[in-house]
Amino acid sequence: MLYKELQPVDTYKIKLSHPFSDYDRQLLTLFYQPLIGPEAMSLFLTLWADAERDKESEYNHYHLMNVLTMPLGKVFESRLSLEGIGLLRTYCKQLTEDRAFVYELLTPLDAKSFFADPLLSTFLFSKIGEQAYRGLLSRFASDLIVEESYEEVSRTFLDVYKPIRYGVPEDLSEESGLQSRSKPTGIPFADSGFDFGMLRAGLSEQMVPSSSLSSVSRELIEKLAFLYSFTPLDMQKVIMMALDDNLKIPEERLRKAAVDFYKMNRSTQVPVLEKAFKQATEEDEKPVKNMTQEEKFIHDMETTSPVEVLRGYTGSEPLSVDVQLAEKLINTYGFPIGVVNVLLNYVIIRNDGKITNNFVERIASTWRNKKVKTAKEAMELARAESDQYRKWLKDGQKNTSRRNPVREEKVPEWFREKEEPETQKEQPSSEDPAIEEKRRELLAKLEAMKSGVK
Repeated sequence: MLYKELQPVDTYKIKLSHPFSDYDRQLLTLFYQPLIGPEAMSLFLTLWADAERDKESEYNHYHLMNVLTMPLGKVFESRLSLEGIGLLRTYCKQLTEDRAFVYELLTPLDAKSFFADPLLSTFLFSKIGEQAYRGLLSRFASDLIVEESYEEVSRTFLDVYKPIRYGVPEDLSEESGLQSRSKPTGIPFADSGFDFGMLRAGLSEQMVPSSSLSSVSRELIEKLAFLYSFTPLDMQKVIMMALDDNLKIPEERLRKAAVDFYKMNRSTQVPVLEKAFKQATEEDEKPVKNMTQEEKFIHDMETTSPVEVLRGYTGSEPLSVDVQLAEKLINTYGFPIGVVNVLLNYVIIRNDGKITNNFVERIASTWRNKKVKTAKEAMELARAESDQYRKWLKDGQKNTSRRNPVREEKVPEWFREKEEPETQKEQPSSEDPAIEEKRRELLAKLEAMKSGVK
């Protein structure tokens, strides 16, 4: 159901919440990349690079598919990863037929805030291991070590500056829309549904006063319960373990108590967080194995970038003129990538590997008038048009006294599956084995690209 969320023709603009620094780049590379993966990181860096241009530009998502060499589904999953980790906010406006997005890139948490967050720090620990985790802790610790024998003698603002005598003009005293760099908000952790009422009901007022419990961040309790899959009854025990001699619950003690309780009652292994859409993707891929050859071909056409189709057919980088033609089919004609891929596949095989712009645009104009929206519709229409063309050739052959054979039109093999039985009988079984071979090679190359094999 990706088309309900995103299409290649959907446009987007990029906004930076604040200017990014080299320190932010280090945090993104060392802290966030292990969590979100290289594909989401590539998307973030691409958006960052485009956003730093002097002139605000508008792009479509086909641009991202080409730059990142990813199918649209991977681009969408990468976007979700950035949103979930707190590096991206997405805004959408529905237009007549497509959508317009605004992507706001957010600055990462600083090292101290990152390590203080139980979800992020544990997630990173599970990804990179203890040795690398301790290395990051050491690397981003304060480099300035002040010995006890030294006394700070820095002056304050009031020691250095005196108040001015003249007031600031009223039209200059306001902020005039200026924005300060606010502290990064971290991961957008919405209400997880944790039952605080049950948590409070099971704690004695004498043992855990309400003032002690209210001093602890509700968000921290929710995050710990989510991370370790604790019920309200589990969290009651964790809170009891975290109480100090003054009946207070310091955050550090609460985090440590949660770790100890998890190790004693759950597992000694670090909990692992998994992307929610990963399992859904695996479930979606299972039916592919049971698809017919035509269904699999349609699936490949609708989930592969046209540039990848061109690259897979030629075995090398496609010509820029062919790439521009594919982009024109998407941007000018408004075709989904599945329709574009079927059209290119049909033209390539029919013209012995040649792509003629005029021929492609003539077909595209007809398909747009007939409002073709899916790869399956494109295949059905192409079959119908080809059948009509062959019928016209046969009728012309019968009405002429010349007995020269009429050249058989070359078409993709998927045309054969919908032909009438008598038509199939008229065609020799060994008509042009090269067509079937080309089709098999194209499907094999598409499969190799999808599985990461070069």
